[in-house]
Formats: sequence, C-alpha cells, structure tokens
Amino acid sequence: MTLFDHRREEIQRRSAPLATRMRPQSLDEYVGQLHLLAPDSVLRRAIDEDRVPSIVLWGPPGSGKTTLARLIAQATKAHFEQLSAVTSGVKDVRQAVAAASDRLGQHGRGTILFIDEIHRFSKSQQDALLPHVEEGTVTLIGATTENPSFEVISPLLSRTRVYTLEPLRDEDIGELVDRALSDSDRGIGSEKASLSDEARSFLLRVANGDARTALNTLELSVESTSADDDDGKRVVVVETVEQSLQRQARYDRLGDQHYDTISAFIKSIRASDPDAAIYYLARMIDAGEDPIFIARRLVISAAEDIGLANPNGLAVAMAAKQAVEFIGLPEGRIPLAEATIYLASAPKSNSAYRAIDAALSDVRKGRDEPVPLHLRNAPTQLMSELGYFKDYVYPHDAPGHFVASENLPEKLRNRSYYRPGALGSEAQIAERLRQWWGESRFKPEQPPSSNGDG
Repeated sequence: MTLFDHRREEIQRRSAPLATRMRPQSLDEYVGQLHLLAPDSVLRRAIDEDRVPSIVLWGPPGSGKTTLARLIAQATKAHFEQLSAVTSGVKDVRQAVAAASDRLGQHGRGTILFIDEIHRFSKSQQDALLPHVEEGTVTLIGATTENPSFEVISPLLSRTRVYTLEPLRDEDIGELVDRALSDSDRGIGSEKASLSDEARSFLLRVANGDARTALNTLELSVESTSADDDDGKRVVVVETVEQSLQRQARYDRLGDQHYDTISAFIKSIRASDPDAAIYYLARMIDAGEDPIFIARRLVISAAEDIGLANPNGLAVAMAAKQAVEFIGLPEGRIPLAEATIYLASAPKSNSAYRAIDAALSDVRKGRDEPVPLHLRNAPTQLMSELGYFKDYVYPHDAPGHFVASENLPEKLRNRSYYRPGALGSEAQIAERLRQWWGESRFKPEQPPSSNGDG
C-alpha cells in the first residue's frame, strides 16, 4: 500500500459518519449480544478456536451484524470479503469465490464472504453460493433484517446456522454514546461535548436499540450545538436531539415488523386488553400501515373472536372500514380506535369460527352425503314421486315458528358443529336453542384456545 493509499484511507476514515468511525476494533469492544458472545457461548468458543461455520445473522438495523462479521474475520485471521445483495449479482459472487479458492490454495488462508442484506438475493443468486459453502471454499456470513426462514432458500439455510441478534439495550446504547463523546481519535471527544440528562435519556429511548441511529443523531446534535465562548464546551439539549433525529423506517410493511405488529394487535383484542390493542394500532398508524388493511383485520377479528357473544361487533368493524374509506387518514384513526376498543372490550366467542372449520373438516374428508329428501324441492312430478319435499313442515305454520326435524344427511345425523359460548348475547342464543332442541343439545362449553390469527 502506497503513502497515497494510506492518506486516502485516513481521509475517508475521518470523513466517515460517527457510527462507522466508532465500529469496535475487537470483540472486547463489542457491546451487547451477550447471549451470543459470552465467554462460554457456542459462537464465542467457535470464534476463539477458529472454527466458525457458515452462519446467518438475523437482527434489526443497528444491532451490530456487519461489525460482528468483521470482528469474526479479524479474530479468525480469515480474509474478509464483503458484498451487498443490493448491488451485487451472480458474477460478483463467482469472482469472490474464485479469489477465495486461489487464496486457499496458494496461501492456505480462508475467506469469510459477508453478504449484507442476503434476503435481497434471488433464488438463483443464493443457489450460486451452495456448492462453495458446502465445499468450504468460503465461510458464508449472511446478514438480514428479515426472517431467514422465509427469505433464505432451504438448501442454503440447512448449511448454515442462524444466530439472532436482539435490539441493543438502552444501557448498551448509553455505553456507545459515552465512548463516542470521550474518544478524541475516532469519536467526537475533541468537541468537548456533553448531553444534558434529559437529552441523553431521550436519545437512548428514541434510538430504539439501533446503535447507528444513536451515534449519527449524536454527531449531528453536537455539530448543531454552539460552543460556549468561555471554555469551548458544548452542552446538547433535548430540543437539539429532537431536531437532529432522522426518523428511522423501523416498520417494514413487507417484513417481520408488519406481521409481528398485526399479530400482537389481534391477539391483544382477543385477550380483551384495549390498552395493548390501541398501542399496537398507534404503532401501525404511525408507521404508515395501510388503514384498510387494519380495518380488514378488525372485521376478521369481530367475526372470529367476538362472534355471537356480541354480533354487533361485526357491524362496528364494518362501519369502521367504511368510515376509513370515506374520510381517510388522519381522521380515520378515530373510527379505527373506536372499533378496536369496542372489540377488545366485548365478550368473546369463537364458536362460529370453530363450527365452520369442523363442518369443513367433515366435508373435505368424507363423501358428499345425500341431502334428506324432505329438504329437496320438487318442481316436477317425477321428483314428487321419488319423495322429494315429502313430509316437509313449514316452520312458520307451527306454534312458535319452530318444528323439530332431522336436517343433516343420515350418516351425519348425530354430528354437532355449533357449540355456543356462555358469554354475552350467545348465552341467550344457547338458551333459545336448548328450549327448541332439548337440554342435551347446544350445551355451552368453554371453547379451546386458538393459536392462529384467523
């Protein structure tokens, strides 16, 4: 490397964002992820013994995936080759693998091929990695913010180990912030800056476990704070941090946050917890989630989870959907909130959900049993002669507009699909059905819990 190259690297290093300059230089400097890097952990032992397998690092932005990959390469003395799935293709993969093969054959040095955002690689691009990972030409480290179970092809996933990184704790973010404020070489120690207690607490909170967000917001906040005329010190206040914070797209409408949040929303309604349900609704609205998507989920929840315990729930959910379509956001948040609170506060029953699924199960696993003759219309003489419509009693002609009759196919005559709940309006439904059909039928029972969202 020439003097010019060294000079260029030094300029690039000093002009890089604070988060880049403050990357840990060793595993001892690495903050967080103790569940992966504690001295007795499987991954830490593999790193220390230089036997790191191909792995996928799955975690949110700013949790340290790229930094960890670099440190693994450094600790194992492997050559580090980095590709971005956003800008690289199969040709780049082949070139990196060819160089790794030469390096291994000529110098006996392994290569860690780090692919950032590996979930953005197509199936064919991931396929191109398979033989080289299997043969050990490269040790693959893939980084992704998306669930690798869905985004990484099964053959490649079976040849790697998945390690999950957690969002950094506020204490971890605080350690990184304090380190940057005191480091005069890589950090901003020469600026003589400090944070007010309120500004520091606010920064740690809004960083949301993302080290990159915290450090880059810190840097801009310090740059935006004037130095004191007397001693040159800068005290960053909370208003400056608020202005410097660049809103992070933490919620990906196509990613895990989308599915996790809507799942939490529905399960909170099901759990009759209006506070939690409103919180998750607020997160979705704030993140720009499609309000019609939210309204559709409310309609499903009204039918599945509230059901006949409060049949008005479905009407309220449908009204919220129509209101949102009619007025849009931001005002549409109000009918969405009204429906959310109404459904979460309502008595619950999934009897309709269970009844249709039980009936569908019988339909799908059995034959189409003949419809009883008395339920069939007889528009022709032949049909009448065959017994169609025979003995049918019109319920409205009977006292109370009810007459007991057998209406299921003969082979299913004793099947029971609807098991009424004992809450809300459904208790009255159950009592009415028992008066018609007898005490032994339609006994309310506690429905089993459902694991799905419907």
